Amino acid sequence: MLSLAIVIPAHNEEKRIENTLKSYFSHFNNLVKTEKLDNFKIIVVVNACTDRTIDIVSKYRKKNLEILEFIKGGKGFAVIEGFKHALNGDYTHIGFVDADLATTPLEYYRLFTKIKGYDGIIASRYLHGANLTPRNTLPRIIASRIYNSFIRAILLLPYRDTQCGAKIFRRGAITKILNKVGMTSWAFDIEMLYLLNKKGFRIKEESTVWSNKDYSKINFWKSGPWMALAVLRLRILNSPLRRMIRIYDKFIKYFRAAR
Repeated sequence: MLSLAIVIPAHNEEKRIENTLKSYFSHFNNLVKTEKLDNFKIIVVVNACTDRTIDIVSKYRKKNLEILEFIKGGKGFAVIEGFKHALNGDYTHIGFVDADLATTPLEYYRLFTKIKGYDGIIASRYLHGANLTPRNTLPRIIASRIYNSFIRAILLLPYRDTQCGAKIFRRGAITKILNKVGMTSWAFDIEMLYLLNKKGFRIKEESTVWSNKDYSKINFWKSGPWMALAVLRLRILNSPLRRMIRIYDKFIKYFRAAR
């Protein structure tokens, strides 16, 4: 049996969640009909929304859709809660994808078929063969390369793109690390990859087709420094210096208050 639970975090996504659901349900229902997939479920995690996201998602209530709603925010929080819920089912694989349709269902399923002997797969916009439409601006390319170099140096991770919002993992791998993931911000998937790598799970990085949305919610120049600090905290927690984490947290709290 080959089955997949797809978690979609949704924070104020009224402008794009409907097209995403239509597209994913159409494609994955067809995969089940043609016996390329035994079963699938889409879990939409509506978190801290102040718009009509929940009303739009509720129109698609069906047996292979589940909706979780939380007052708390944070993409990482939403994905982690979605993964925990997915583990209540018997899905062989669990993944997440962004709500903006930057990754089409055709491309997401292609990634799924590439897992093979690996414990998971992550989409990459920076490997040879990746296709971005439109291409990233030069400032964004520079920022992402600086950030990725920092991650690879601090955490010794081999991946060129840890932030692309399309990832799929085997159930057994997620079960081993999910309760240890503490980040609830944009850097949560870095922690997931770090913990998986630390436990010896093999994660494949695969070039992807990705549509760059001009209304993306992330301002990298504002969020990047905080993501870097989160990565540094993760490294401290997993080093002989972990007893100093309280001092580090006090410094960050003071820094935030001073801004």
